[in-house]
Amino acid sequence: MLNTLSGRFLILTTVFVMLAEVLIFVPSIARFRLDYLSDRLERAQIASLALLADDMLETELEAELLENAGVFNVVLRRDEVRQLVLSSPIPSPIAGTYDLRNSSPFSLIGQAMQRLLTPENEIIRVIGSPVREAGLLIEITIETKGLRAAMIDYGVRILLLSAVISIFTAVLLFAAVRRFMVKPIKGVIGYMQRYAAAPEDARGIIHPSAGVTELREAEEALMKLQTELTQALKQRERLAQLGGAVAKVSHDLRNILTSAQLFTDRIEMSEDPLVRRLAPKLVNSITRAVSLCEGTLAFGKAEEPAPTFARVTLHGQVEDILEAEGLANRDKELVTFENAVPSDLSLRADPEQLFRIVMNLVRNARQAIEATGKAGRITISAREDGESWWISVADTGPGLPAKAAENLFTAFQGSYRKGGTGLGLTIANELARGHGGMVVLRETGPEGTVFDICLPKGDGTI
Repeated sequence: MLNTLSGRFLILTTVFVMLAEVLIFVPSIARFRLDYLSDRLERAQIASLALLADDMLETELEAELLENAGVFNVVLRRDEVRQLVLSSPIPSPIAGTYDLRNSSPFSLIGQAMQRLLTPENEIIRVIGSPVREAGLLIEITIETKGLRAAMIDYGVRILLLSAVISIFTAVLLFAAVRRFMVKPIKGVIGYMQRYAAAPEDARGIIHPSAGVTELREAEEALMKLQTELTQALKQRERLAQLGGAVAKVSHDLRNILTSAQLFTDRIEMSEDPLVRRLAPKLVNSITRAVSLCEGTLAFGKAEEPAPTFARVTLHGQVEDILEAEGLANRDKELVTFENAVPSDLSLRADPEQLFRIVMNLVRNARQAIEATGKAGRITISAREDGESWWISVADTGPGLPAKAAENLFTAFQGSYRKGGTGLGLTIANELARGHGGMVVLRETGPEGTVFDICLPKGDGTI
């Protein structure tokens, strides 16, 4: 109950109403004290007027007048002379004098609080203006016991009334909040839970119906999110089904093309000049088709494991990569390689995945240079700064076309050579992101292309 929105709202409402009543109580009790003292002044004035009307009043009647007025003595100044009109013995010295004629609200509040906090009975002098301008000044002497008791009684009644008002108000607000806020919020939560259980079911999408503007905006935002997510899930499901079909077709097509590749090897031995001239083009076309099928299958089923970090000596790994690419290089004089990585540089990475990242970039650079038919050079270098290692693969190839640069890491769209799939850069970037890094195109143009591999150092542990 207390942990619910409506329960906490009930508690807060009660507390805030009580706080407001306390702020009202302080000036109220000060006003009550002022009225109490003013009433005593008025009674004393009436008693003194009765005495002035007949100077021959008996002593017993004078004492009765003072008792009824609740004072010990009365001083009245009707002109410039102060006159002790009524008097009786004072049981103790006067503890303080309070002039009600020129008191500010703050001083009245301070005096009221001081009286509440002073339990001892004291004798005080109170000065005020006579009612109906029946003189210049009236002064009385009273004890504070009755004043403090009346103030406490008034304060208790005010606090009890405040408590009743606050509880009644809080209950009404509690019911209103549950009806107009909590119930609609629970409805939104119910829609969210049903949708989470079956996000592909369009019946779980919320239909905005709240009357409160903020809640309706939340419902509309949730409906938009659910609609877009449902559509995305359906599209992903269709793409997954399409991917499965493409994988099956690619698998069968690869087998067919592999057989066709074997047949074309024999066609190249034909004595017919036209056949001998066209056979290499046929072989290249079939080879590219086989590569496309293999790349599609590899990309479709790839679920890269999390990297297993170890210390890698980068110079030796680059030597292995360049040796492998050198063997694949059809024209040894067309493409040359340079390992400019410092021999003592070691970094923290997954050795196998790092090999694949650099290998993909080097292979793309080699194939781009070979496609031009002009001599080129590939240089691998590395450096480190305070937070990262940077591995650069630079080539003197033709540079990237604008379309390839725009779709650099998009599978089947980021290729920059004819017949390529664009999977090499996609896979390299995915593996680098698994290390917390990235692959960045630093520059490209007619003079060549430079890719940077950024790998964060992390905490440096293995």
